[in-house]
Amino acid sequence: MPLSSKRNLWSLTVLCLLLEQARHPYEMQRVIRERHNDEFLDLKRGSLYHAIERLLRAGLIAELETSREGKRPERTVYQITPQGEREVLDWLREMIAKPERETSSFYAALSFAGHLTCEEVKDQLRLRAKQLECALVSLEAVLTKFCPQLPRVFLLEAEYSLEMRRAELGWARAIADEIESGTLAWRRGGSGCDPAGEKQT
Repeated sequence: MPLSSKRNLWSLTVLCLLLEQARHPYEMQRVIRERHNDEFLDLKRGSLYHAIERLLRAGLIAELETSREGKRPERTVYQITPQGEREVLDWLREMIAKPERETSSFYAALSFAGHLTCEEVKDQLRLRAKQLECALVSLEAVLTKFCPQLPRVFLLEAEYSLEMRRAELGWARAIADEIESGTLAWRRGGSGCDPAGEKQT
């Protein structure tokens, strides 16, 4: 079964962690948390184990050994197969090279923002900006903490997220400022924000 039929971010994460070294699921979970990979993973119960099962069936990973320490449950250590290595490296090259149109709930909400009053949108953008500021502080702290410990190549996604959020913060502030100053036309053919805040129909 080719990876292309089972591509998701959990499969990508498991394969990439096993590219580094053989691991058992508990260790994978620890590394995911430490590196903040959980920011892009859908953390539903059992997601990691479902990904492992799919990759096992596809022949992209294999069991290396099973061990038990004291009264703890048995732990199975997994390793990537040569086929799994070829597949995930091809997948990574494609993902980095090919831009994708990434949709989001925010993108969808912006397309219908005209149904709210300009004052509502301005206030919500100000709130979003506050949350983005907090997220930036958190990301900067992560980078400060891990830069001495990890090679920069393992922190590129954090750098990317930081720059994207900085750009979004600047955009959100600018649009809120335009609404506040009245330079953003809110109604079709209008000249700016209606201070009465009437909804467009």
